Amino acid sequence: MRILITDKHFPGDIDVEREAIGADADFDVFPAGEQVSDEAWRGCDALLTFRCTPLVTSKMALMERCRIIVRGGVGFDGLDLDGFGARGVAICNVPDYGTTEVADHAIAMMLALRRGIVSYNDALRADPAGNWHYRHERCLMRLRGARFGVIGLGRIGMAAARRAAAFDQEVMFYDPYLPPGADLATGFLRAETLEELLSSCDAVSLHTPLTEQTRRIINADTLAQMKAGAILINTSRGPTVDIDALYEALRSNRLAAAALDVLPTEPPADHPLINAYAAREEWIDGRLILSPHSAFFSVPGQRDLRRKAMETIAAYLGGRGLRNCVNADALRLNR
Repeated sequence: MRILITDKHFPGDIDVEREAIGADADFDVFPAGEQVSDEAWRGCDALLTFRCTPLVTSKMALMERCRIIVRGGVGFDGLDLDGFGARGVAICNVPDYGTTEVADHAIAMMLALRRGIVSYNDALRADPAGNWHYRHERCLMRLRGARFGVIGLGRIGMAAARRAAAFDQEVMFYDPYLPPGADLATGFLRAETLEELLSSCDAVSLHTPLTEQTRRIINADTLAQMKAGAILINTSRGPTVDIDALYEALRSNRLAAAALDVLPTEPPADHPLINAYAAREEWIDGRLILSPHSAFFSVPGQRDLRRKAMETIAAYLGGRGLRNCVNADALRLNR
């Protein structure tokens, strides 16, 4: 079998991949999707991609032999599920490699804002002696008794909710895809509408995939529904938040603060919100935390991702069935 890795973005050899799939596999490995040759597209039996999903879709016609594509990550936006399904190509993801890391990151962002960690650190770096005092920060809040809202109570959303509850917060979730009784099973409050969650939570954390339903789910209208003084955390997908609307909500003090691990354009494009953050304009200083789409990352987590992706390919090509297939319906329709 021949396996194409479109965009190797980890250091060192592909030792994890070789161990997971066995000695019979040959690899074509490229550092960036734009460097993949037509021969490699045509010759692969399986494909692993990390951040090249739109490019992979654009090369669909070249993939004459490909039987399975694995997205090295949780999200699979950018891949044409129906189009590949019509060609008999299975699309799979790796939904369980970085669950705890992302949940930890979301809670860390909440703590950093609510306990003033970033603001105090920056003030002391500027003047350790002169700024050695506590002060009232706009984001500071007691966590005990606050309400933590989760949009999307899947694997990561559940893990974040459990961590929030450990800080004696009341947890509320909004997830219209969960069956009745999910609130009874978890002990968390269920919001029947997004507005109900937004209007009553002190922190709102996004844990949804990117779909047509969730694209800009946080927008001018939904931000206006948020509780005064609330904070927004996004470790899911950048386009779930309209950053034009977020800029206005922060500028007008409608929203206390935001913490974003993901952005609609990555790396960040020229935008008033990003520019104000970079310039440390007084109105936003301490009210916006950014991290570079890194919530998923840890060294053990990255090795888990690589191993699980290869195991998925090995199982399918070895006749042991599909795991984590996200276009199963399209495959069934076209068999």
